[in-house]
Amino acid sequence: MNYDPLWLLAVIAGLTGVTLLTRAFFMLPEREIPLPGWLRRGLRYAPLAALAAVIVPEMLMTNGQLTGTWQDARLLAVPFASAYYLWRRGILGTIVVGMLVYLPLHIGLGW
Repeated sequence: MNYDPLWLLAVIAGLTGVTLLTRAFFMLPEREIPLPGWLRRGLRYAPLAALAAVIVPEMLMTNGQLTGTWQDARLLAVPFASAYYLWRRGILGTIVVGMLVYLPLHIGLGW
């Protein structure tokens, strides 16, 4: 497909403007926007919910299907990484422990 270069530049500029506006939305007002208490309490859980929404399907699914076998390196790496996090509360160590369990199983055993 051949698109007009001017049209492509206009689309890129428009998408850039929308992205900047939405990301800077909370920084534009001169004073803090008042939020109701229920919304403020609910927003405390937003990062955890977003993280779970990204990570859980990645752990339990392969090619859009639920993992059909227990021989999946991810299923063993998650409990080890979680245990380390609960013990030490360190993100870097959690990643290292998870990868130390995952890589030998995935590369070495082909899980």
